[in-house]
Amino acid sequence: MTYPTSAPTTRPTVTAGALDLTLDRSSPVPLYYQLAQQLEAAVEAGVLAPGNLLGNEVDLSVRLGPSRPTVRQAIRSLVDKGLLVRRRGVGTQVVHSKVKRPLELSSLYDDLEAAEQGPATRVLRNERVRASARVAAALGVAEGAEVTALERLRRTHGRPVAFLCNYLPEALLDLDPGRLESTGLYRMMRAAGITPHSARQSVGARGATAEEAVLLDEKEGAALLTMRRTAYDDTGRAVEHGTHVYRASRYAFDFQLLVRP
Repeated sequence: MTYPTSAPTTRPTVTAGALDLTLDRSSPVPLYYQLAQQLEAAVEAGVLAPGNLLGNEVDLSVRLGPSRPTVRQAIRSLVDKGLLVRRRGVGTQVVHSKVKRPLELSSLYDDLEAAEQGPATRVLRNERVRASARVAAALGVAEGAEVTALERLRRTHGRPVAFLCNYLPEALLDLDPGRLESTGLYRMMRAAGITPHSARQSVGARGATAEEAVLLDEKEGAALLTMRRTAYDDTGRAVEHGTHVYRASRYAFDFQLLVRP
């Protein structure tokens, strides 16, 4: 099966003069880093949209005053982060903004859609398996009981951002592959009358395995964010257990901390 992907649409070149960029030469912060931070902020704010062509190094150097090597270093740092890409015969192009996801019970698909990140899904696995001890404990079923194993690759703007592995109790939900590619798992649950209400979740980090590196278009050992979650519906029943990995270069958890009185 061929899975549709989306690619950035070519947009007009955005010159340095169209951006509100200023550099503080009295600051101890390196000039390249100041420039990189301001360009990254312009991407996240939508001033530089996916597909925009960034003005060349000469244009930025003349507008702001730093040397071309300084401008080149700033652009290289954003290329390394995955925000910009250099295309032969085209120039330096904005790819996307980094996905920032609130640390709350929500669907990655819904969060990406709300952020206008153009989510797309490829279903890699959708089958019944015997529950391991870990999965059985998480879902509250007997070890060896049948559960549904679901693996998906989530993309934004045609590039992979996350590899999602979920386990669901048997016969909980009709996991139609076509719907799984066009919408999120929690949205399918809600449509079936299942209300995700709470979850236990842990977040971590590790290096990519060889298989994950291929799926996520990263180098083996590249930094990945990890998330393990067991979600419960409004009756307290476990409805899914997930182990997900995300490209650290394109993804971050965003949450607010409150001081305990």
